[in-house]
Amino acid sequence: MPGPHVIPVHGDLEPPRKVDVVVVGGGIIGTSTALELAERGLHVALCEKGGIGHEQSSRNWGWVRISRRDPREVPLMAETLKLWENLESRTGCDIGYRRAGILFGCEDDKTFEEHDRWRRHLSGTGLESRMLSREELQAQMPGCRLAVKGALFTPADGRAEPQKVAPAIAEAARAKGAHVLTECAVRGVETEAGRVAGVVTERGRIRCQSVVLAGGAWSNLFCTRHGLDLPQLKVINNVLRTSPLDGPEAAMWASGFALRKRQDGGYTIANGGGNIADIVPDTFRYLRRFLPALKMERYNLKPRLGWRFLDEARIPRQWALDEPSPFEYHRVLDPAPSRRMANEAMEKLCEAFPVFRDANIEQRWAGCIDVTPDAIPVISNVESLPGLVLATGFSGHGFGIGPGAGRLASDLVCNDTPLVDPHAFRFSRFTDGSKVRPDNGFDIGDHRPVGT
Repeated sequence: MPGPHVIPVHGDLEPPRKVDVVVVGGGIIGTSTALELAERGLHVALCEKGGIGHEQSSRNWGWVRISRRDPREVPLMAETLKLWENLESRTGCDIGYRRAGILFGCEDDKTFEEHDRWRRHLSGTGLESRMLSREELQAQMPGCRLAVKGALFTPADGRAEPQKVAPAIAEAARAKGAHVLTECAVRGVETEAGRVAGVVTERGRIRCQSVVLAGGAWSNLFCTRHGLDLPQLKVINNVLRTSPLDGPEAAMWASGFALRKRQDGGYTIANGGGNIADIVPDTFRYLRRFLPALKMERYNLKPRLGWRFLDEARIPRQWALDEPSPFEYHRVLDPAPSRRMANEAMEKLCEAFPVFRDANIEQRWAGCIDVTPDAIPVISNVESLPGLVLATGFSGHGFGIGPGAGRLASDLVCNDTPLVDPHAFRFSRFTDGSKVRPDNGFDIGDHRPVGT
């Protein structure tokens, strides 16, 4: 796999015949949910069609941020930051987590004022976020030559190593009694008397009372097979990593590039404002629902028509549970990276920080990000199919919020008091007449970082 090297997790040889909950998807959302449920004493099977964390959970930027999130995500992310503080002790693994802060550069007075207004959403969280002048930014980031007004700086934001986190959480879940099954696609859900009764995997049936779908970019297809309309599209973000060098400690987003120091001393570099949107059949199916988001992100998305349209058109949307599913024919989404877009980000970075001119590019990859029309996730029971909980559609912001999303999904499974009010993340918002559109917290247009 050309993508990042992920810490390997060896799956169990045999699936259990019966558990309390089956979690579908072995990314950070699915593994976090499995760990939460196992810690509560439930019998859990975590099923992943490929390898643990091999898709977007290992391909993202590695940011753990509350800054510049959609205001509806802020309460959940505030709770999630507390979970990150204890995640290494909880898993017993080094995951590279560190609170080093994240900066968002502001090119002009207008952008500076927008970011300053966003800070009101942290009121009541106890978290500090402040505006830095250009001089303060340069003191914070030595060698910075950005021609900006200043920056938003949130010290509570941090970073972790994506290639380590989901595997560490999966192994912790196994240590608590969960079954971890890799290369074990779930073909679909079985029902009895109108509610979840089990799943059919490529290795056989598993009886259960509840299913959590944390399938990332595959969730729409899984839902379609069961008559559930989950509006979801995919965008592709391109990333590269550099050799080690003595550079900035804090992560930063600016026009044209984003950077994050890695545990190995190198850097993860991307263009947060440049994402590829392949035109596929679902593009037309969901075009009306995504129009507000497309208008907001019109400068950041690069539409592309190519072979992917035909590839997705050929994927069946219905299949029998006793025959191989599409998930078994395509184990890992591994899109080819755009060298041009990654090189442009690197060039912008070198202009802003000349120290990066001495860096060697060690690797390039791309990730396929699942997005919803309002750019916030679905973490919700499904009323029409009792026993099914969705935890998907994180729109490029799932890595940082993953542990909290797993806890909230587990609260819904167990009918416990939820970690935060889940109303904003309900599945029914797509059908109950709600106005479904992004809320950037600025009251006006946004350049939203994707891939964090």
